[in-house]
Amino acid sequence: MYRALFRPVATLLAPLLILLSSPSMANIPEDSTQLVLTLTGDWNAPTGHAFRFERRGDRWHQVGAETPVNVGRAGLGWGLGLHQPQPGLQKVEGDGRAPAGIFLLGDAFGYGPKLQTGLGYQPMSKGHFCIDVKGSPYYNQTVDAGEVGAEAVQGSSEGMRRDLHYGDDQYKKGIFVQHNPSNLDGAGSCIFIHLWSGQGEPTAGCTAYAEPEMDRLLAWLKSDAKPVYVALPVPAYRELREEWQLPQVRWSQ
Repeated sequence: MYRALFRPVATLLAPLLILLSSPSMANIPEDSTQLVLTLTGDWNAPTGHAFRFERRGDRWHQVGAETPVNVGRAGLGWGLGLHQPQPGLQKVEGDGRAPAGIFLLGDAFGYGPKLQTGLGYQPMSKGHFCIDVKGSPYYNQTVDAGEVGAEAVQGSSEGMRRDLHYGDDQYKKGIFVQHNPSNLDGAGSCIFIHLWSGQGEPTAGCTAYAEPEMDRLLAWLKSDAKPVYVALPVPAYRELREEWQLPQVRWSQ
């Protein structure tokens, strides 16, 4: 019997959020008091800037300075999260786009036995894979090959110990982004915030930080603050900011 390491609590609620959402439901949950925001110049930009905010009362207050980040090599596309379905370019498997919208943040993960963070933590081993194979019963889930079997992680499934499988440290420190919480086949999988391979070097669909900035982010985030992640191009952010009750941002670009 397999054990999925990434099993979002929102999984059972996602169909209702998609089918029954209203303008008020499109907002960030009332009990979420931490917000991580990524803004890009347009839908096709592979880089952007990230910001941190804390909600005190009914207002968002910026914490720290903006930081450069890398996103998908093809930019952004609408993902599946807490927001209402939006018209326009939709995130699909293998498109090289990071998901745009509002998403819960899950546990942190990494190579070591622990990280300095207020999030839950899942240490990865050589046997851990995130399944991005369309048609797999484990699609968009991180599993242990020792539990699900070697055949279940064949194909393009991504080894979570990239140092052992691919020779890099991009997943040395990371955070699960709860995109596509119903694990809809082909809608995009294995979305993380993780370390970048270099400034300006885009990802396959995640958001990537320099390690010092990732350390600050991890140390700041707390599970009981119900943190959310928002990613949008600046034009969409300006259009949706008031409706989604997002903070005003001055972006240096």
